[in-house]
Amino acid sequence: MPRFYVPAELNPAQVLELPDTVVRHLHVLRVKAGEMITLFNGNGHSYPTRLTLLEKRRAHAEILNRETPDNESPLKITLIQAVSSGERMDFTLQKSVELGVTEIRPVISERSIVRLSGERADKRVARWQEIVIAACEQSGRNIIPPVLPLVSYREALAQLPPADVRLLMSLNRALSLADSATAPQSLTFMVGPEGGWSEAEEEAAFTAGFQSVTLGPRVLRTETASLAAIAAMQTLWGDFI
Repeated sequence: MPRFYVPAELNPAQVLELPDTVVRHLHVLRVKAGEMITLFNGNGHSYPTRLTLLEKRRAHAEILNRETPDNESPLKITLIQAVSSGERMDFTLQKSVELGVTEIRPVISERSIVRLSGERADKRVARWQEIVIAACEQSGRNIIPPVLPLVSYREALAQLPPADVRLLMSLNRALSLADSATAPQSLTFMVGPEGGWSEAEEEAAFTAGFQSVTLGPRVLRTETASLAAIAAMQTLWGDFI
């Protein structure tokens, strides 16, 4: 059943006019009036809905029910991701959401190729949040991971969230992922850009309580490292079975 994000209050028996973005998507998917769709607004619920009207530029829908699927991971992962170039960052965010990440904090590190600030940074973060929402539509998630404002590496270390364990993708002083923690319920995971972390950045992370981890003998690209590690974390401590 097609799923759509609607940033509005949703309740059973409610009839609402759908946003233009949803109307366009309905036409792309060739959904017809009378068919069922699912709406969600990020509050953790999903809403089975019947499409009652579909015209070229507008659509109406009636919410039939409210459901609360248990599809969020018990492992709360905050991903601190150094901004990568091209489509790599978009891909990393999209797939990390599918894998169950809880929050995304993009950072500019010493070796980041992409340099953003001011309005350009704000627009890029807004675009990343759209990618996250689309990934939630596709994957069935009803809680939307926030993409926080873009900050420097030092600012990110000063704003760390509480967590049972803090992990850094690095070969320096690294443990295997399985040996780095015992059944954490929350963790902060930091992955560098294409050129990796600088020595000074790694030392700052160790001072902030991070343990470096590695996934094995092969060197992984930044987008591969993030996603492979999150999948391994979900297997070790989350809900991958």
